[in-house]
Amino acid sequence: MRPAGEIRKALSDAAEALFTPDRSPTLLELAHYAQVGYDAARQTVSNMKRAGHLVPVRRRKVDYRGKPVVEYCPHWRAQQPTRTAFPQHDVTAGWSSQVA
Repeated sequence: MRPAGEIRKALSDAAEALFTPDRSPTLLELAHYAQVGYDAARQTVSNMKRAGHLVPVRRRKVDYRGKPVVEYCPHWRAQQPTRTAFPQHDVTAGWSSQVA
């Protein structure tokens, strides 16, 4: 397998830097952060998605497009459970089991 190219490495670093559990970067945000052209980013993100390195996680409404756009996240981040997924657990975890 060939080593990752400059564009792929830049987009991978951008996906890592911009990822948060509540919001992931779109294709345009990845291209801007990585400072690569949109066409090159579109093709490379497509290849990274096909290879399983980037995972589409949800869609987000943006100002510059009529339809919602896909948010991408690194594959290993998508596998990690988030704390915000179970807010009920956070509330009940602090309750004491002894009642006086």
